Parts: sequence; structure tokens; C-alpha cells
Amino acid sequence: MTETSTKARLVDRKILLPFILITSLFALWGFANAVTDPMVQAFKKVLELTNSQAAWVQMAFYGGYFCMALPAALFVRKYSYKVGVLIGLALYALGALLFYPAAITEQFWFFCLGLYVLTFGLAFLETTANPYILAMGSRETATRRLNLAQAFNPVGLLLGLLVAQQFVLKKLQSDDITDFSTLDLAKKTLIRTSDLMVIRDPYVVLGLVLIGIFILIAVNKMPQAKGDGQIPNLKDTFNSLFRNRKYMLGVLAQVFNVGAQIMCWTYIYQYAEAIGIASADAANYQFGAFICFLVGRAIGTYLLRTIKAAPLLTYFSIMAVILTLGTIYLPGEYGLYALVGITLGMSIMFPTIYGISLDGLDEEESKIGAAGLVMAIVGGALMPKWQGMIIDIGGSGVNDTTIAGVAEVNFSFILPLICFVYIAWFGRRVGRLGN
Repeated sequence: MTETSTKARLVDRKILLPFILITSLFALWGFANAVTDPMVQAFKKVLELTNSQAAWVQMAFYGGYFCMALPAALFVRKYSYKVGVLIGLALYALGALLFYPAAITEQFWFFCLGLYVLTFGLAFLETTANPYILAMGSRETATRRLNLAQAFNPVGLLLGLLVAQQFVLKKLQSDDITDFSTLDLAKKTLIRTSDLMVIRDPYVVLGLVLIGIFILIAVNKMPQAKGDGQIPNLKDTFNSLFRNRKYMLGVLAQVFNVGAQIMCWTYIYQYAEAIGIASADAANYQFGAFICFLVGRAIGTYLLRTIKAAPLLTYFSIMAVILTLGTIYLPGEYGLYALVGITLGMSIMFPTIYGISLDGLDEEESKIGAAGLVMAIVGGALMPKWQGMIIDIGGSGVNDTTIAGVAEVNFSFILPLICFVYIAWFGRRVGRLGN
């Protein structure tokens, strides 16, 4: 036993470069998530949109996951992982490069189309990269290998936010104008054209980088691990999953988790706006939230050594519930600090719900079940739209009216609150089953 463990390498030297290339993908989809969140606020002002209209950014971004997750899972099972990665990179690059013609036309729907295609690529990458990393070596070290690769996702989040802050938000001319709608048409058109070019540039550069990574992976000899190619009867598999109550409750928990996560990260800018903080400065608070995400994930991973997954999920969810109440009711920057802190509670939710939901499924059910959990990312498309509608109740501003004694933007966090209450209940429910 000791001899076998000694011989099992985390990554064999022969496939070190392929491992590095695939691991870079984890940072790349983290980057896309982080750089997109501030765009909701940017598009709102530049194109004079309401909060609910601007939320179409998230609808397009996370809707792409829902539409492509299952087709990607079925494709990867039949063909090689390398082909799945290349298709994902191609779609990702195409979506990013569509921002160039979108900026020329100045049409909001064109930007949304670019994001929609971009996330087709992300769905392929997320469905492919995880099992590909697992296949790159010994089964004994597979979990450690995947954890190492996943550690680069928060790195991408932080890099994406820095790019959004330094190269987008700080350069937007419209952000320096109190009431953009009062400008004369010529001045407004000039600023809009300039700002849309600023929004375009990071995506175009990203698209070029992705083409470079595509070429590197295409020309390098990659491990040709494949799915087993035996596609079972999907009807039977779906029926089995639908009858599995824990799995179905887990998918709903994942919908709520991703929805709450995107709401808290997206509307941190509107929350800051309500207390007089500019978008460029609000990005510092989102940066703090991502640091909490990284720290919380490290703490949660350590605690899982002694605490079972379901109870730990409940504890972190209760923390998120308390901090969300603070976000709603605490005044000024205290509420903003609470909003930043919610990310600490959210940090372990995605992987923990993922693991709990798939626990006990056989191999074939897990393959399709995993795609269902990726499709649950659609929560990030729907819920920000609903939150934007709440913020718009009093008008296009963020604090035009009060609801239940607080500004409408504060009250809108009732939606994440409901999500965290459900996740806490889910953790307690499955905890009784011994998870």
C-alpha cells in the first residue's frame, strides 16, 4: 500500500503541459464570470436602461449554461475530451469577439448575443475540464488533482474584477455624469460610442488570448481520454433521477445558490450607488467579496475534515441568512459590509451541493446528473432579472421609494434571503440521512 502510494504521481511529467493548459481553463471561466458582473451597471448607464433591462446581461450569460450543458455532456461522453475543450474554446472566443461588431452597432441585444454564445463555450469547458483533469493520471490522486485545478478559479475571479475595475469602470465617461439622460443628443452619442468601445476591449483581448490557447491545445499532444461511448437510455436515466428526491432537491438548491451568488455580486454596484459610492470604488467591495470567497472555501475545505458536508452547508447558509438580513436593514456602509460578507457564507455552497446531490448515484446517473447541476446555473439568469424588477418598482433609480421601511434596493435582497433559507433547510434535510 505504501509502495503504491509512493509511485502514484499527482501529475506525470509526460502530461505536465497538457495539465497546465487544461488547468488554465478554470481561471478563464472565473475571469468571464467576474468581468461580466460589473457590465450590468455599465450597460444600464451607457444605454439608459432600467435595472430589469440591464439584467438581460445575466439572463444571456447564465441562460447559455442552461441551453448547452446537457448537449455538451452527451457530446463529451461520445468523443474525446480534447475535442470538447477545443469546441468550448472556439465558442468562448467567438462570443468574446462578437463584442467588436456589437460596439460598432451600439445595439444591446448584440452584446447579449455575444455573451450567450460565449457561455455556450463555458458550458462545454465546465462539462469537459473536470472529468479531463480526473483522467490525467492515477485514480488515487484524482481528487487532489482536481482540487489543485479548481484552486485557479478564484484567481480568475480576482483577475476579471481587476480588469473590469481598472480598464472598464474607471474609464467610463458616463459614470462621472450624475444624470446622463439630461445631456444633449450629440454629447450623449459621443460618450456612448466611447464607453461602448471601453466595454468592448477586454472581451476582444480575451477572445485573442483564447485563440492562442486553442492553438496551443490543438497542436500539442493531449491525453486522448474519452467517455465510455455507451450512451444509456436517456428516458430511463431521467426517470431514475426524477425519482431521486435528494438529487431533485439538490438541483433546486443549486439553482437558488447560483441565483443568490449572482444577485449578491451583481447588485453590489447598485447597493453602493444608493449610498453615494461610484461604480469604480464599488469594485473594491466586490474585490473584498471575492477574497471572502477564497478564504471561505479554504476554511470550508479544512472544516470538512471533521464536519460532514450537509451540516457544514447548513451552518454556512445560516451565516449567509444573518448577513443578508444585515444587508437589508443595516444603514449605509454597514449594510454594504454585510453584503460583502455574504460571500463568505456562499463560498462552500456550489461544490458541497454538487457533491451531496450526486452522492449515491451510479456512474451513468452521475454523468447526466452532473449536467443537470450545471444547468442549474440558470438560476443566475432568472433571479437577477427578478431582483432588478423589484429595484425598478419606484423608477429607474435604486432608491426611488421605500418598501417595508427600507430603500427598494435593500429590500430586493429578500430574494437571496429566501434562497439561503432554502439551502439551509436542504442541508438540514439531507443531514438527517447521514450526509
